[in-house]
Amino acid sequence: MCEFFCTFADDLNTHMRKIFLIIVLFGAFVTCAHAETLLLRTGARVKGTIVFQNEEVVIIRDAEGARFQYPRADVEQILSDESESPGASDASDSSDSQEITATKKASILLELAGGAAVIPGEKAGGAVSADLLVGSHHIGDKHLFVGGGVGYHGVFIGEEKYNFLPVQAALRMPMMETKHAPVFGFALGYGIALSRDYLGGIYTGVDVGYRCQLNPKTAIALVAFASFQQAKVPATTTIDGMEFTNKADRNIVSAGLKLGLYF
Repeated sequence: MCEFFCTFADDLNTHMRKIFLIIVLFGAFVTCAHAETLLLRTGARVKGTIVFQNEEVVIIRDAEGARFQYPRADVEQILSDESESPGASDASDSSDSQEITATKKASILLELAGGAAVIPGEKAGGAVSADLLVGSHHIGDKHLFVGGGVGYHGVFIGEEKYNFLPVQAALRMPMMETKHAPVFGFALGYGIALSRDYLGGIYTGVDVGYRCQLNPKTAIALVAFASFQQAKVPATTTIDGMEFTNKADRNIVSAGLKLGLYF
């Protein structure tokens, strides 16, 4: 009887070891089958199973069960195991086709610009501007900026200097949801004159250029812009040999280059 129980115990122990090994192998298979790869800003790739992620952090578990935590801003892209196939890998390695997943709702846009300015029919000069806009970072998982804000626009024509504070609504829309994409922008508002010597009016602007999504929260753009500012500026009129000064309607047109930073 003792030998029977000993033999039975040995057989049971052997079967339990086999079952445990099968469970371990099955778990490893399931883990690998659902593996994902984090593509970091440094160019490194981390493969495993994502156990938690939000707008701030991504936690991934590797094949050995170790967990690693990365700031979401450091993760450029999350690749599934299907996208790791040879054909998809070539496409994902191309920086021009990498999709950047939007991870936040709000953004601040700082734009600095410089170029030429002219009052049609009069002298030409230069223009500089700085705008600070606040708005959405994405709408419907698209990197579409819609917001508003204020800025400073300075126009220098001949010996005259005109300064405006534009209060505006703005749209900035990349043409593709990729790391590198053409971008289109539009602004509409009112330019408040910063001097009593002249008056402001309607302000509009159009931008066309290039945008690079540095990470899910930060982007940089270089665009060509054209803007239109209504104003009432001092003008001298001669009547019967006498000069009269009043404020006349003028349109100030500016064009140049603009650098934008989304953060």
